[in-house]
Order: sequence, then structure tokens, then C-alpha cells
Amino acid sequence: MEMLSSHDFWIGLLKIIWVNLLLSGDNAVVIALAARSLPERQQKLAILWGSGAAIVLRIVLTVFAVALLTLPWLKIVGAVLLVWIGVQLLVPEQESEEGVTSHDNLMNAIRTILVADLVMSLDNVLAVAAAAEAGPPEAKMTLLVIGLAISIPIVIFGSTVVLKMMEKFPVIITLGAALLGWIAGEMLVTDPAIVEWVKTEAQWLASYKVAAAVGAGVVLLIGKVMTRGHASKEETVQ
Repeated sequence: MEMLSSHDFWIGLLKIIWVNLLLSGDNAVVIALAARSLPERQQKLAILWGSGAAIVLRIVLTVFAVALLTLPWLKIVGAVLLVWIGVQLLVPEQESEEGVTSHDNLMNAIRTILVADLVMSLDNVLAVAAAAEAGPPEAKMTLLVIGLAISIPIVIFGSTVVLKMMEKFPVIITLGAALLGWIAGEMLVTDPAIVEWVKTEAQWLASYKVAAAVGAGVVLLIGKVMTRGHASKEETVQ
């Protein structure tokens, strides 16, 4: 209890909460996108469980963040995963087939939320870990757990707001998928395996956000092609 009376403890806690909230906007979009096709009751469950599990994952990832981010190719794999998720969110879901239950769809939504949040958190957790340095060394893990846990309801609320907005403005779905592609492009050019090459041979990729723009464009292009293919298939079946 001694650490609760420490000025540094409360400064560190406030920094962690603030940093996490600033970095959770894209996560709220992904959570809402993944839950949008579920019945209303299951939307709430997907947001609740997806957000909670994502925060727990982020706490675990924060502990190993420095080591993980030094591994070559990890961000490249993450970028590919984000592009795939972005494309999947753009393509209309097929009609429910025999053997596919609402429970399966709920679990699919939660899995999408977890994978996307895990990938996008690779950079975010470094900022959170850095914020924890403001507190007493012996309280670092306590700060991380408390700070991130306090942020859970705000992430959930943000996801709910985005979900309601998507119902009124479907273009948000497209913008959300493009956001994933943008993040994927930014992540790709900072991977330890290629970052030196980017700095010396292709600095324009990162400095002018070209890679991010290309990532967004790739997601939208592939999504459009797959959506057309999906529509053609449905017309053939009919």
C-alpha cells in the first residue's frame, strides 16, 4: 500500500491511461467492424469479451514487448495479417450454412478482434511500457495492469458508438478497412529485417507515408475484387 501514496505512482498511472486511450481508436473500429453482422445481443457479447480479452492480451504483450519487437519479420507477418483482416471485413458474409451456428459466428468475431488487436498492439504497447517508467520501478507491473484495466470500459464504449455509426453510415466500414491497411503499411517498413534498407534505399516509403497509403489501397482493391466475385457467384446461384 505504500506505493499508493507515491506521487510517481499516480503520475505513471495517469500517463498509462492517457496513452492507452489515445492508441485505442483503431482498436475500437476493428471491434465494431468484427461485430457488425451479429444479432444485437451477440454484438454486445462480442464487444464485451473481445475488448476484455484484447486488453488482457495487451498486458501480456507489454511484458514481452521489447523482445518481441526486435524479432525480424514479425511486423511483416503482422502487416500481412492486418491486410487479410481488412479485406475480410469488406467482403459480404455468406448466408449461414447448415452446421454454422450463431455461437460459431460469435466466436469468429471474437477471434478476429483478438488477432487484429494483438497485431496492432505491437507498437502501442511500447508507448504504454514507456509510460510505466514514470512510476516507481517496483510498481511497474501493477501500473500496467491497473491502467489498462481502467481503459476497458472506455474501449467498449467507443466500439459501441462506432457500431451505431456504421449502421447509419456504411462508408465507415470501408474507412475502417482502409485504416487497417494504412497501419499494415506503416508496420511493414519498420520491421527490423528491412528497416535499414528502407532508411538507405527507400526512405520515401516511410517518410511520405507511401507504404501506409499503398497498404490502404491494397486492402480496398482486393476487397472490391472479392466483393464483385462474391456478387457474381450469388447471381449464378440464383
